[in-house]
Amino acid sequence: MKKVTRFFWFCSGAHIDTLKKYPIEHNKYVGIGATIFFTALFASLSGGYAMYFVFSGSAFAVGFAILFGLIWGTAIFNMDRYIVSSINKEGTTNQQILQASPRILLAIMIGVVISRPIELKIFDKEIRQKLKNAYIKGQHRKIDTLEKTYTQKYAMEMGKDVDLKKEKDSLEKDINRSRYQLNQEVFGDKTNQTSGITGYGTYAKQKQAVLEEKENRLKTVTDDQGKMDDYLGRRKDYEGLNSLRLFSDQQLDSLSNVAGFADRNWALGQLGYNDDGSRNLDTYLAETFISWLFILFECLPVFVKLMSPKGPYDVALAKISEANIHFAEKDKDRDIAVTDSVYDYHLDKDVEKKKRLISGQSEYDIERHQYD
Repeated sequence: MKKVTRFFWFCSGAHIDTLKKYPIEHNKYVGIGATIFFTALFASLSGGYAMYFVFSGSAFAVGFAILFGLIWGTAIFNMDRYIVSSINKEGTTNQQILQASPRILLAIMIGVVISRPIELKIFDKEIRQKLKNAYIKGQHRKIDTLEKTYTQKYAMEMGKDVDLKKEKDSLEKDINRSRYQLNQEVFGDKTNQTSGITGYGTYAKQKQAVLEEKENRLKTVTDDQGKMDDYLGRRKDYEGLNSLRLFSDQQLDSLSNVAGFADRNWALGQLGYNDDGSRNLDTYLAETFISWLFILFECLPVFVKLMSPKGPYDVALAKISEANIHFAEKDKDRDIAVTDSVYDYHLDKDVEKKKRLISGQSEYDIERHQYD
């Protein structure tokens, strides 16, 4: 537990040697560190999952996902650690809030980025179904577009084909009627269209000639209509209309499995709407709740640091910081003084004065003598 505690202290960005002296502050920084660690862990999983879909289908997809997940998680961890550790508790509440505002905005952005890939995984089943519906609708639109283009492009040929079919149907009816009348004429049935004389006489020969003429015309029309159908069929193949089919269930499953991150992200956004465009409140609230949950989780370390009162660790850290600043400024002044003295010493041409300066045994004179 001591190792775990020290690890979470490190995650919180605390000065461990100073924090050890104040046991009352230990649990607070363990909690802050644990929150930062698990936020980075979720970020790593989220980034790796997103990268897996970017390289989906590649043999190195898993490797890229693991590598990017580790890098992304480490970057988020370092950023959160800096955000929390840089909040100064010495100012007033308003000053602390103002100081933390950019960090809170950054935390919100990080929370949004982290939550999206995880939402994709949570709603994976619904996303797949939404993608399947989108693919089917897209295929319908594609077929309709091709058919409309084909109809416009070959309107004249199709009109001629329709006319040939109508003429063929009409000829077939006339031939059947003429053949029936010929039989009546040959067998002597008396009607308005027959003479009533039995045998193959003049009237029967006339009806036979008309029948043959219609049959010849039917043969011509049938041949022309067949040629036109064959031509239009080849045009359909050329335009790709005959080869285009609706996706089968197996094809839809395959397409939804290999869908990229952008397609899945679009489908996730569409889950909040019904097919008629109205808002699907249940799904929308679920997505919103998950997003805000991760945003709150990301902002939690900053909120904890802001809400916690100034403790002995904060006071001690402030004093250490002031002392370090004081010593740094003193060292800076000393370095400037030494540099100036050494410079004056080398410019002085009086040898005796140099000896007197050396015998003075002051700190800067000794350093000048050693430098010389």
